[in-house]
Amino acid sequence: MANPIPNLFRIPELKQKLLFTLLALLVYRVGAHITVPGLDVTVLRQQFGQLQGTLFGVYDMFVGGALSRATIFALGIMPYISASIMFQLLAVVIPTIEKMQREGEDGRKKLTQWTRYATVGLAFIQAYGYAVYLQSLQGAVLYPGVSFLLSTSLVLTAGAVFIMWLGEQITERGIGNGMSLLIFFSIIDGFPREFGGVWEAVASGVLSPLALIVLVLVLVGVVAGVVAMTMAARKIPVQIPRKVMGRGRIREGQKSFIPLRINSAGVMPIIFAQSIIIVPGTLAAFSSFALLRSLADVFQPNNWVYYLTYTVLIVFFTYFYTAIIFNPVDLAENLKKQGAFIPGVKPGARTAEYIDWVLSRITLPGSIYLALIALLPFWIFDIFSIQTFIFGGTSLLIVVGVGLDTVQQMQQHLLLRHYEGFMKKGRVRFRGRQRFM
Repeated sequence: MANPIPNLFRIPELKQKLLFTLLALLVYRVGAHITVPGLDVTVLRQQFGQLQGTLFGVYDMFVGGALSRATIFALGIMPYISASIMFQLLAVVIPTIEKMQREGEDGRKKLTQWTRYATVGLAFIQAYGYAVYLQSLQGAVLYPGVSFLLSTSLVLTAGAVFIMWLGEQITERGIGNGMSLLIFFSIIDGFPREFGGVWEAVASGVLSPLALIVLVLVLVGVVAGVVAMTMAARKIPVQIPRKVMGRGRIREGQKSFIPLRINSAGVMPIIFAQSIIIVPGTLAAFSSFALLRSLADVFQPNNWVYYLTYTVLIVFFTYFYTAIIFNPVDLAENLKKQGAFIPGVKPGARTAEYIDWVLSRITLPGSIYLALIALLPFWIFDIFSIQTFIFGGTSLLIVVGVGLDTVQQMQQHLLLRHYEGFMKKGRVRFRGRQRFM
């Protein structure tokens, strides 16, 4: 299995999953180019170009430009992501939700259903707000009025619900990771445009060929660093003692480990920090108050206040989100129930304290790494004097993370196929031997 790519379409089951995933993604990207009825797209693009760098610009990146084009899939998968994050945060303060997370499959199914209902509600609220914004743009709406607001809200909500269903189908019938793959392909949809911007910079003389080579080398190095940090983990050794299972069966003692990722929070700290730091600019875009505009000027890139605030927010949200998604007490209790223990650490509370101690120390370099990745595009702009960069901090982490997960899932399918074939051959040989005994 040195080169597993040729084998992907040789296995019927994996071939079917890949073709279904590609078909679903094709439907998603086609829908992301169908404009909502009753709009003048030319006027819309001119108006929306002024909102790049605001909250609308960040949202537009996650939906592959569908928001700026006001398509039927303008909301993308973001309402579902927002609902999922909302329930993760509510689980910390609402015992009922926390209990459902621990109830196993039944609890997860009920929580998934609640997430779907919340997605519909959030999608309608966002759709109505976006419809009001479109109607406020002079000349963008051909026939403004209540009918436009209602029809646009329903169309956008239906589009968001359809995308949610499409993501679930990719997870169940495709290669998995449906929601993440939708965001992944939305982001890489803008890569040709970014490459075109770099090429125009070279053609116009803004970027020299030597600088282009250096930029490519920097890009390759950054991607390699992100891959290494994404897979990096601190392994805590765990000892599973010997145990008598009954009827003379004995489970031998085993040695294992708990992998604590350096970047346990993923891309969420950057998203949270970015959503807060662009609030002044977003408010200033819709207001004429001098105070808001002055505040927006302070929180602009190429400003040390912006860099310092952005870094502090990322570090804070890295610790905050890691504390939400990772519970050392639950992990220590599960180890204790299984009879496992960390060598040199007492089971129970001491184990939880030790895991929390290790997690707190590896989270700091992880948060600094996230801050560097988030600030990298701004430094690239300054050094190479270009206005576009192929990867932003958020998009880079999402593309690399989802790409690695997808590759690992396909490798697991191939390994399982080879393992099943090996077992079938073993059974045939065993039966053949029995016939001659």
